[in-house]
Amino acid sequence: MHAAVIPAADAPPVYRDHPDPAERHRDELLVEVLAAGLHHLTKAKANGSHYSSNGTYPLIPGVDGVVRDQEGNVRYVALDDTTLGTFAERTLIDPRRSVILPDGIDPVRIAAAMNPAMSSWVALRRRVDFHAGQRVLVLGATGNAGRMAVQIAKLLGADQVIAAARDTTRLKALTALGADETITFDQIGHAADVDVVIDYVWGEPAAGAMIPMFTARADRTAPLTWIQIGSIVGPTAPIPSAALRSARLQIVGSGIGSVPARDFLAELPELASAVTAGAIDVRARAVPLAQVAQAWTAETDDRIVLVP
Repeated sequence: MHAAVIPAADAPPVYRDHPDPAERHRDELLVEVLAAGLHHLTKAKANGSHYSSNGTYPLIPGVDGVVRDQEGNVRYVALDDTTLGTFAERTLIDPRRSVILPDGIDPVRIAAAMNPAMSSWVALRRRVDFHAGQRVLVLGATGNAGRMAVQIAKLLGADQVIAAARDTTRLKALTALGADETITFDQIGHAADVDVVIDYVWGEPAAGAMIPMFTARADRTAPLTWIQIGSIVGPTAPIPSAALRSARLQIVGSGIGSVPARDFLAELPELASAVTAGAIDVRARAVPLAQVAQAWTAETDDRIVLVP
């Protein structure tokens, strides 16, 4: 078969022949890969910078995808710690980490959407006590996951969603996706009275937003939950001590480890249904797996999906 292979942490993927996978355990299924998204998580795990990376090379990247099993079922699958990912014509999966998809789905659309959409969907459904009528601020709202977070917060019942980012041009487009207000980081006081922050930014901007937000809150004793999901700006944030004392702030993370795998899996069918129904706007661009080297470093607003 053909696959994308990364020989070392600092090396790009190479499209080449690779031995067919051999089933090693009774609970493994050999499947045909239909589509696999090129996500930030995929790159981070591949180069060893993600906390869940195992540092084993060579490896075939790909953390999830849409596959067809030998009985003809089309599944969305999320892979665990493995060197045999979804950037290949065939791979091995644990069926317990997959969900069977309905007939007529678009594999490229599902592969593009599930990973970025899952981050905010699972955070609001499983990591915090979120309920309809609450107000949500999305930091880093113009990224792929951030755009979906705006839509998902509304879909799950948020009364008000404020989208925050640096790029004012891209921010304007979020109004059509459900954002009630769009702001830049220097206008963060406008979002002072939200109940939940979904943070894809972290670093200095997140830390710098806290005191202005808390100072402007009408009631500092009202609960505020800050969900840390991504770290586009930086892996650490210099949070001022006053931020932890001056407001009723709770900081939590949402991701691999902080949410049990069974909870992620339990949310997948409903999320897949929302994507299939068109409730979440998806920007997907299919690219042949043979072009993986070019796709790996491409700069695009679309989610690249590799198709064997």
